Amino acid sequence: MSRRCTYIMRTRFSLPQVNLETTGHELPNAPLLLVTGGRKPGKSWLKKVAKNRRIWAIDRGLEACDAAKIKPERLIGDGDSADHETWERYEKSGIIVESFPPAKDDTDTQLALKRAVDESAPLLITGAFGGRFDHAFSTLFSCAALPVPVCLADKRETLIFIKNGETLHAMLYQQPKAVSLLPFTSTCEGVRVDDVRWPLNDAVLTQAYPYTISNEVIGSSFTATVQKGILGVYFCWDE
Repeated sequence: MSRRCTYIMRTRFSLPQVNLETTGHELPNAPLLLVTGGRKPGKSWLKKVAKNRRIWAIDRGLEACDAAKIKPERLIGDGDSADHETWERYEKSGIIVESFPPAKDDTDTQLALKRAVDESAPLLITGAFGGRFDHAFSTLFSCAALPVPVCLADKRETLIFIKNGETLHAMLYQQPKAVSLLPFTSTCEGVRVDDVRWPLNDAVLTQAYPYTISNEVIGSSFTATVQKGILGVYFCWDE
């Protein structure tokens, strides 16, 4: 008698405060780290996350890399918000630089995302929180629509997307203050969340009225599933 083996495709994002594993994708490469120009991640946190990873800097994200003494392999942007001396120094260092004019439709982060999708790798993005709300809004929804797994993180906040039948398993090394479920499509159907104070089972969440905010994780693990739609799972460690 022959046996049929079922292989579960997984993507893993290992962070100092949490290990996140999602089912549903199989990509040949390890996560690519993009450092963008919002709130700077802490230097020690960034060094840990950047270890043994490929790194791209996006405009002012170059300054966070420079502060942590991390040399990215690629620099993307129009250079309008990065320190000019730092930009020129890295240009002369031999890294790949993709420069764009400031007058353009896409944001620097959107341009980098278009390039990054071709790398066949999950995307870990830091420097995405804080700063201007319009830039954060553009980055979050652009990331949600990508065909590859995406996690946005720093020491204070983390957001990961799961889609259409995927499950997220989180192993927590540091207890978050809150976990929230954020619909990035008009509806998210078949939502289940366990290991929290207020669990859900086969719930329908709507983007028009996102009420699943500030739940509490019980214990050191957390599981969430969505059957249809794009669901953002948000962790807050420090406000």
